[in-house]
Amino acid sequence: MSHSARLAATGLTLPELASPVGSYVPALRYGDLVTTSGQLPFVDGALQATGIVGADGGVAPELAAECARTAVLNAIAAAASAAGGIDAITQVVKVTGFIASAPDFGGQPAVMNAASDLLAEIFGEAGRHARSAVGVAALPLGAPVEIELTVAVKS
Repeated sequence: MSHSARLAATGLTLPELASPVGSYVPALRYGDLVTTSGQLPFVDGALQATGIVGADGGVAPELAAECARTAVLNAIAAAASAAGGIDAITQVVKVTGFIASAPDFGGQPAVMNAASDLLAEIFGEAGRHARSAVGVAALPLGAPVEIELTVAVKS
């Protein structure tokens, strides 16, 4: 089954690329690799949530996981744009997730599992990847999650 067919089976579609908020491009192809810039959980031009994960009155880990799914879907869209389409992606190589976290929050890997699980749903075995899940004090625009993706693509 193609990646585009698996994506359709999830009921999701690739979103429009978010316009960069700085001096960078959403994704860059170099040889057989595409690396994305950090992607935030934008839905229709607005952040899905804002705040710090694990803080009193902040973002609940479950909402942060939903944001991770959204951010990785945005990263897939950016990678597919640079690759020539989602079906040109041959392997998800590396995922880096940054989670704006309260000092005592240690659930960054659980938040990132939502993104990793979606990659496996869409890409099957080619969605297995290396990963880092990093807690940070703050992210751009107050986002709770930011995700970077590196993928291999057809020559």
